[in-house]
Amino acid sequence: MAEQGNGSVLQFAPFQSSVDEGFWHRLSSLKLNKLGIDDSPIPITGFYAPCSHSQVSNHLTLLAESLPSESSEQSTVPTTSQGNRNRCSVPGILYNTNTVEGFHSLDKMSLLKAEAKKIWEDIHIGKAVEDSSVLLRFLLISFADLKKWSFHYWFAFPALVLDPPATLVDLRPASQWFSLEEAESVSAACNMWRNSSSTAAAADVPFFLVSVDSNSNATIKHLKDWDTCKSNNQKLLFGFYDPCHLPNNPGWPLRNFLAFICSRWNLKSVRFFCYRENRGFADLALSLVGEALIAVPQGWKDHQCVPNAVGWELNKGRKVPRCISLAKSMDPTRLAISAADLNLKLMRWRALPSLDLNILSTLKCLLLGAGTLGCQVARMLMAWGVRKITLLDNGRVAMSNPLRQSLYTLDDCLNGGDFKATAAVKSLKRIFPAVEADGVVMAIPMPGHPVPSQQELSVLDDCRLLHDLIDSHDAVFLLTDTRESRWLPTLLCANSNKITITAALGFDSFLVMRHGAGPFSSNHDLKDEAVNAISAGLGNINLADKGGRQRLGCYFCNDVVAPIDSTANRTLDQQCTVTRPGLAPIASALAVELLVGILHHPHGVFAEGEIASSSTGGNVEQPLGILPHQIRGSLSQFSQMTLVGHSSDSCTACCSTVVSEYRARGMDFVLQAINLPTYLEDLTGLTELMKSASSFELDWDNYVDDDDDCVEI
Repeated sequence: MAEQGNGSVLQFAPFQSSVDEGFWHRLSSLKLNKLGIDDSPIPITGFYAPCSHSQVSNHLTLLAESLPSESSEQSTVPTTSQGNRNRCSVPGILYNTNTVEGFHSLDKMSLLKAEAKKIWEDIHIGKAVEDSSVLLRFLLISFADLKKWSFHYWFAFPALVLDPPATLVDLRPASQWFSLEEAESVSAACNMWRNSSSTAAAADVPFFLVSVDSNSNATIKHLKDWDTCKSNNQKLLFGFYDPCHLPNNPGWPLRNFLAFICSRWNLKSVRFFCYRENRGFADLALSLVGEALIAVPQGWKDHQCVPNAVGWELNKGRKVPRCISLAKSMDPTRLAISAADLNLKLMRWRALPSLDLNILSTLKCLLLGAGTLGCQVARMLMAWGVRKITLLDNGRVAMSNPLRQSLYTLDDCLNGGDFKATAAVKSLKRIFPAVEADGVVMAIPMPGHPVPSQQELSVLDDCRLLHDLIDSHDAVFLLTDTRESRWLPTLLCANSNKITITAALGFDSFLVMRHGAGPFSSNHDLKDEAVNAISAGLGNINLADKGGRQRLGCYFCNDVVAPIDSTANRTLDQQCTVTRPGLAPIASALAVELLVGILHHPHGVFAEGEIASSSTGGNVEQPLGILPHQIRGSLSQFSQMTLVGHSSDSCTACCSTVVSEYRARGMDFVLQAINLPTYLEDLTGLTELMKSASSFELDWDNYVDDDDDCVEI
């Protein structure tokens, strides 16, 4: 190639950026999980390497490791800031804004000048001699639209402006500038420098010295060896890793290198070596050697006077930012997961920093009933981040269901109707493919519904299956239509101390309540594997009732009769759950909110029942507010109230007598309770209580009104 230069202005090929997809994924995760609305500058690391192809320049690249780790205590340094044999690291700064308007309104000139000032200070305090990568500081501004998975961004590679500009005297391939012996020695020295284990950081140093003695022996030196090298009367070149492939122009890193040389050593003439490679080894035919004349700009003697800077990257020749969308390249399921989690993670930014998404995503919920309530509860659970849901129901989808039961469509009603449990699971997976949903088609054995002898084994199998399902889940929702269908699940949940939520509907009224802990939950002598399992899985739920308070009641604790057949001799409107359409969504949402409150309360299932007018003021210390025991509402009056009911020693489902009998006799006890309507009343003492009540007489003394004669019953 012909000799270049002859007094022309030295021109540089601009740096180009390349951002790996992993960087944007890491930034999104960092923004959602750690940074929130904090838009403070973030130190990042870019990587670049010498040009390794005659037709393509290398770019400054950002990878996932360019960003700090989410787990680091301080976002002060990226996870990895070291280069390696194939690349060197460059320090940068990221300004990620919270809005696209904020991104466009950033004062780009001020930001560029601030980074240029850092380079200028590093030159004068000597930091650039020790760590020459600071001469390549870069700037990145961005806005991450996490709803659309699109990213607006703009790079700047600040370069100090030489005024007057440097003049190019000579520029030619290094193979033509060096003699044959020198070229061989320079190639060998560069390869040794890049591969030497004795200079562990050599590959990470983008600027260096090339010294060639009178015997054509070349040596690569650090910049700090300048004073030693210049006194040896040797050929001395300032080398740098050149990302540019152009034969007539050096790459962008030379700009600040010349400014450094001019300011540091006051040289007027500089010979530079644009180091380039081919397949990982020095290529002197591709590399360039040039000579530039520099006039010290006016004002550079004053270190407080920062030179002007340029460096905003052009986008197709224009000074505009870039935008990239990852939505089309992402797997739809992964997009759905990110979108589903977005609202929950945004909640933690300002309103709910203590929200534990991990406990929600790993929670296993069992929904008994896949009707109007079951469909709504499943949807609400998924919205809260619950991903493991099992629905149990033995009914089929009827033509009247889809309008009120949100998981079903007309197709589910055809040909006699699909089973609700399986149809609901299919619908959940269509809505959110990442949900781990299972459907169980089974009728719940119920008191008051005697079992023929030929069906006893089948019913007992159902009882065992229900026991195993409750035992393998962390929270259970009772969402069935009848009162008696809730008895066996209530007993099993009390036995294994599961979080239990009941939702029940009237025509225009509803009840949502959480069951209290089981009667033996604080007795550590009982080897209750279910208690141990939930204690391990839900670490923030305390299973020891340290206060010794009376347990909260279950759904049956206020009853004075055992559950019986509630569907026999009933008209159609009495057999079906006829309710106002708005009632089920309200009750379902409250039921799920109640579960989330339990999970985030320090006492878990042992939390006291709170009411809005309590002296605690609604437990303002809890970020989710109060944690009531019962919520009763009426649509006819548009009213809602919170109540507290304690456990009953005569409860047919959760008292110690019933649970002890179940533990002692197992399925024989269950079968007897199912077949004999009065058995539970006899066992718990309700029969005697009713006899006593019927024989109790009151004598009224109309003449005594003294308060001292009154007694408390």
